[in-house]
Order: sequence, then C-alpha cells, then structure tokens
Amino acid sequence: MRGRCSLCQQPAPGYDRLPERRWQFVPLWGIPTWYRYAPRRVECVAHGVVVEQIPWSDGKRPMTCAMMGFLARWGRRLSWRETAQVFQTSWESVYRSVEWFVQWGLGHRELQAVESLGVDEIHWGHGLRADNFLTVIYQIDASCRRLLWVGKRRSEATLRRGLKALGPEVMQGLRFVCSDMWKPYLNVIASEAEQVLHVLDRFHITTHLNQAVDQVRRAESTRLRAHSQQQAQKLKHMRWPLLRRGSRVRGRARQKLDALLASQLATARAWELKETFSHFWRYQSVIWAGAFLDYWCYRAMRSRLEPMKKVARMLRTHEELLLNWFRAKGEVSAGAVEGLNNKIRVVTRRSYGFRTYEAMEIALYHTLGRLPEPESTHRFC
Repeated sequence: MRGRCSLCQQPAPGYDRLPERRWQFVPLWGIPTWYRYAPRRVECVAHGVVVEQIPWSDGKRPMTCAMMGFLARWGRRLSWRETAQVFQTSWESVYRSVEWFVQWGLGHRELQAVESLGVDEIHWGHGLRADNFLTVIYQIDASCRRLLWVGKRRSEATLRRGLKALGPEVMQGLRFVCSDMWKPYLNVIASEAEQVLHVLDRFHITTHLNQAVDQVRRAESTRLRAHSQQQAQKLKHMRWPLLRRGSRVRGRARQKLDALLASQLATARAWELKETFSHFWRYQSVIWAGAFLDYWCYRAMRSRLEPMKKVARMLRTHEELLLNWFRAKGEVSAGAVEGLNNKIRVVTRRSYGFRTYEAMEIALYHTLGRLPEPESTHRFC
C-alpha cells in the first residue's frame, strides 16, 4: 500500500526505508507474538520527510495498540504487577499501556449534561504533608457517576484549577455541588459557582458528631479511672458501639449500651445528642428542619460538653448550607461521593500504594473515569 504521512494522514511518495523494528502483540495460546516491519519514510508536501503512518502502532512505542489496550483492560482487574507477571512483560510496559489508554480517553471524553458535582479530599501516601492530599471532583448525577478531575493538595488554588479544567460550559450547566465543610472548598464554590445550590455532605457531619462523642468518652474514661474503677468499667470496650447507629447495636453490646445510658454519664448524654440529630435528615420541610436544627443546637450548647458545643457552633455557622439539603429535594446523593472515595482506597490498596503522584493519577482516571476506549479490531478481554 502507498505510504501516508504520520502527521496529516495524506498519501505521500516514498523516500527511503528504516531498519527493521519489532512490536509486541497479544500472546496467542501462550505463545509470544511480535510484529516485524521495516518502516518507510515518506516525503510529505506539508511536513517534509517523516516516518509513514503505521496502523498498528502509535509513535515509538514498542507495543502494538492492540497489546496496549489488552494490558490496560487487564490492569483494571488485576494490579499492574500481577498483570505484568501473568503476561510475561514488565511493569513499565503495563504502566505505559495504561498511560496511553488514559491519554486517549481524556482526549476523546465528552463532558455534557453534567448537573451535579461532588468535591472532596483524599489522603494518600504516608504522613500529613500537603502533598499527601488529593482534591477530587466527581460527577454524581444519577445517570453517571465518575471521576472528572484529580489534583494534588487540597487548597483553593487546586480546586480553582480543577473547575477551570472542566470548562465554562460545564460550570454554566451545573445545578448542584456537594462538598464537606473544608473552608478553602467553601470559598471557591461560593465565588466560582454562584448559581448552583451548594449542599453539604451529610456523611462528614456524621463524622464530626462521632468524633465529638469519642472525645467525650476518652476524656470521661480517663477521669473515671482515676476515681472510680466501677464506673470506668461501663465505658470499657464501648468505643465502636457508641460510634455505630443505635438501631444497629444488638446483643451484649446493646445491653452494655442500655446500662451506660441509664447511668447518665457524660458519654451517654453525648450519644443521645448524636442519635437525636439523625432525625434532622428525615424532615421534608425546610422550615421545620431549620426549627429542629435550632432546637438541637440549643440542647447541645446547654449540655456542658465542649466537643458537642463545638459541633453545634459549626452547624450554626453553616446553617444555610445545611438547609440546602432539603431544598435539593433528594436530587443529590452524597453517598455517591463516599462510594467513589472507597473505590479510590480499593485501587490504592490493590496496588500496595503508588510511589509517584503521576502513577496514582493515571490509575484513578483509568479505574473511575469511565473514559471512552479506542476502537480495536478484536477485544481480547
């Protein structure tokens, strides 16, 4: 066949021929398979002397496109190391295949009809340095839940860069944004997405309540051990029953919990406040939900429990954003954000962690991005 320019895809006359190259192909019946070909150089009118377009290859990669797609698809099911061992190739080959797969998918991705975004931060690596946190932006529509963007650190600059990468068309079509109460995120969303309804993630609020109950329990347990061992026994082995939802505590743990509630210890009062707040999410009316929130904050401020008072002050500060949960009328599922966060942890755990941010980013897009895939003559997996 006549040679074509690799840049403009137009037919061009031949110029000379390069030395023979090899491209690794998908193993057939366990037999290693290679393409061997001596590429021609063509003299294009527009681009001069260039290497011809090779249909089974992309650039100078030592594998065929079919092989890279084969390894990339298996890289979703197995860790990259296991994929390399099973198909008798190197970890670097699997990584480069997934990288090519993701780059192609991001280049052909369509961001249309995105109405709901979820913004959150994820910890990865070791330590609590700024570089050990990622800012992730999800699409959490009922019809499509996927990762749209990931960036290093959890700062205002990072989130602004992520929203800018999505483009003005996506930002103009948004209706809802769901996030936690991290102040940099609140500031950016308030300035960059003024027209959207900003909903706070209820799971993060539940986390703050659980942390407050645990702080009360630890402080009271330390105090009781110094004065009364009998009272201290009531708090022993009670951490996880106190953090669980009351309706899910059964058996002997339920008996110990009932005995703790009858003792009127500070931990029991903190747990009752936490359980009472769960009724807040069952309201349908914004007015009645606001009235309940005022009542609960009044009780928490009079409880003489500083961790619970701290949560009450935080909820009062973000009262309008909390009530947006009811204005959204159940159209936003904050559980989708936590579900995608769990999938990120699974990806990291399956690969026993990533040493570089670039590998982490590629793996997240590859697994959670729902990216389009390049067409291929055969699907091997």
